[in-house]
Amino acid sequence: MFVSEKEIEIRYAETDQMGVVYHANYVIWMELGRTQLIHDLGFSVTQLEEAGYVSPVMNVNVSYKAALRYGEKAIIRTWIVSQERLRTVYGYEIVHSDGSIAATATSEHIVVKKENFRPVAFERINPVWFNKYKEIAEIK
Repeated sequence: MFVSEKEIEIRYAETDQMGVVYHANYVIWMELGRTQLIHDLGFSVTQLEEAGYVSPVMNVNVSYKAALRYGEKAIIRTWIVSQERLRTVYGYEIVHSDGSIAATATSEHIVVKKENFRPVAFERINPVWFNKYKEIAEIK
């Protein structure tokens, strides 16, 4: 299984009054992880958008395990859980620099035409990208 990693230096603005990372920032970090995975595989989100497509989030599930704090570093590990005709599921582990898990998550995405948001089979838009996701997916 191919796993991409992206290191994040936690900024003060990402924390709440308790000094821990505010929960919504994990979703932003997941996007950074997805973008890094796509880049590591040799593709680009802008490539998809320039062709007239976008990939909206359909579902996000985050399970928080241990707090991250200002000044620490977090590592976002991202992989493909599954790739179906219309749906891609990404998996994430957000970990402390010592490797202990701070959060686990998944996000589900589809590809739609930018102009009307009608779903389109990813394989029809970019068969190379689609097949790469199928190849590295955790669930075949």
